[in-house]
Amino acid sequence: MRFLSSLLLGAVMFATPAAFAQSKSWTADNGNGTFTNPLFYDEFSDPDLIRVGEDFYLAGTTMHSMPGVVVLHSKDLVNWRFLSYATPRLELGPEFDLEKGQEAYGQGIWAPCIRYHDGKFYLFSNVNRRGLQVFVATDPAGPWEHRPFKGMIHDLSVLFDDDGRVYAVHGYDEVHLVELYPDLSGLIEGTDRVIIPRGNAMGEGHHIYKIDGKYYILSANYAPTGRMQAARADHIDGPYETVVIAGKETLGTQRGWMVRNVGLSRPVPEPGDTFELSEPGGNELAAMPIHQGGIVDLPNGEWWGFSMMDFRSVGRTTTLSPVTWVDGWPYYGLPQNLGRTPRTWFKPGVAAQVEPHAPYERSDDFSGKTLKPVWQWNHNPVDAKWSLTEKPGALRLHTLPASQLLWAKNTLTQRAIGPVSIVTAELDASGLQDGDYAGLALVNMPFATLGVVRTSSGLTLRYYDQLKNETIERALPGPRVWLRATGDYDEDFAHLSYSTDGKNFSAIGGEIRLPYQLKTFQGTRLGLFAFNTAGREGGHADFLSFQVDEPLADRTPNLPLGKVVTFSNFANGSLLWANPHGMLHSTSLNSPEASGPRVRFKVHDRGQGRVALEAMDGSGFLTVVGAGLSSDVRLMKQEGEGSLFLWQDMLRDRQCMLLSLKTQRFVGIDPTSGEPYGADWPGTTSNRKSGTVLVWSEVGE
Repeated sequence: MRFLSSLLLGAVMFATPAAFAQSKSWTADNGNGTFTNPLFYDEFSDPDLIRVGEDFYLAGTTMHSMPGVVVLHSKDLVNWRFLSYATPRLELGPEFDLEKGQEAYGQGIWAPCIRYHDGKFYLFSNVNRRGLQVFVATDPAGPWEHRPFKGMIHDLSVLFDDDGRVYAVHGYDEVHLVELYPDLSGLIEGTDRVIIPRGNAMGEGHHIYKIDGKYYILSANYAPTGRMQAARADHIDGPYETVVIAGKETLGTQRGWMVRNVGLSRPVPEPGDTFELSEPGGNELAAMPIHQGGIVDLPNGEWWGFSMMDFRSVGRTTTLSPVTWVDGWPYYGLPQNLGRTPRTWFKPGVAAQVEPHAPYERSDDFSGKTLKPVWQWNHNPVDAKWSLTEKPGALRLHTLPASQLLWAKNTLTQRAIGPVSIVTAELDASGLQDGDYAGLALVNMPFATLGVVRTSSGLTLRYYDQLKNETIERALPGPRVWLRATGDYDEDFAHLSYSTDGKNFSAIGGEIRLPYQLKTFQGTRLGLFAFNTAGREGGHADFLSFQVDEPLADRTPNLPLGKVVTFSNFANGSLLWANPHGMLHSTSLNSPEASGPRVRFKVHDRGQGRVALEAMDGSGFLTVVGAGLSSDVRLMKQEGEGSLFLWQDMLRDRQCMLLSLKTQRFVGIDPTSGEPYGADWPGTTSNRKSGTVLVWSEVGE
């Protein structure tokens, strides 16, 4: 992917921003009856999901970004649209306004619980040190009423029980139950008790349900690598029994670069500070499997699981899993592969026919009366200091005093979207005054900026990388400039470039590292900023457009239907080879078999992402024979039940997996042994080198 991003950077150097105006945006829907995780390739953390009739509603964390607590709507669990925010701002103290040297990074509003009861929608969400916040609406599109609440609990889940009582579960490791007043004004004193003691591996991020008269609590446990737990009882007070319902599922994604010395208890890093980074690991412990989620049912009786998954510098995303009930337990996964989630699977069985679409419009020409909902401010905005009307067709940011980006008010942000995206901001800097600095930012800790600064000598282009504490300045011929960020969020890096004519772009600076850190608990964001470094209010910056291109959002080429391909194993580079005995083996690239017809396979389309693979020597189709540990993959003359595979798109570098629809497991081989391929592998490891991830290459017939 690094190689791909380098090509993209070069390819866009001479492209005009207008080329990206109609860019396709990521959607999990493959358009063929299947979907591929994650649901969004940008951050949507701490998801909670409910169904009301045939409609689904999804709420997620927004931390210090405003507006706060996002709600999405869907008809099919795969395609989502923005619906509302619960609150435009939080008036809870100076830290939410970046006032008096205080900030709310990572301390805003998080881990919401969404519920529907007696014709009303409810959102419960905690603000650190400020207590539980409750929002109520008759229409989930808003407006939401912010109600006062007496009590402080966090990471909670609420249950409206059949007898009219209202409960919340919360806590880490030991699970607490507390009762709420029916009017949701606060906690009923004396009702907080432990219902699941420590040592039952229940973790945190609880989701409580009542299903067929039984009480279920789903939780995330992080020791040692993360898993989903479920607890079940006949009575809300227990006793509860527990099982693991999902584990080891990383979807082939490793934990990325991380900052070790920036966290919730640490101050905002300043220019010149040192950052301690840890590199991505190469083993299963270097990942965070899917965690912190729950379940939802469909009108047709299907059940689906949703959960959170860490996707490197993008941040925490949301995944969707089929649920299989066994002995009264809701396991994530398929009947023959419990606990593991397919990267690609068939869409939920809903009545609605939904065209694939993204949740947001990401590009903006600022011609509307309001900002598009994809935008959020970094902390509460100063409303009198920004405008869409002072200059029609432009976002005007008036500069306010700040020592650096992370203390700048009215920085407008949106989440970076992966795997690769290119954003271009057009800036008119003619309104800047001495000390003003305005431009495009990679908002993170460390951050990077590219913009225009006005000094007594005029306008200058300024690049700054906080990790390297590196500043580069270049002369500008005029006040109008196009600023571009090309990010590879699977590999945690970006490049910045600029243009003075909107056509020819020049790179500036080097590779910018994009680590994840635990100060904001957010992935990288793109920001438009304008602030004054001279300690006063200055002039203004006009942003004329913000355009987003996602060159990998169209995944159609990732499934080579009708093509003849070879497959190599990502773990060791060996080719798949159907030997004369009909077994699927691996062979070296230098072996005599490497150029023969038995390493070439035609990919036949069988609909809904299903494929059949035919050896080009005429000996037959790859077919799974047997079951369990005996599920060999062989060549068979006649295509049969075992010949169908669901193509698993691993989203980069032509990587894929083959999910046998007979065994509901993956085709794989131990890369260190001479054993033939089998179709009994539960999935891949985070580094993708377990033997199940394949790389396909198109060849001639």
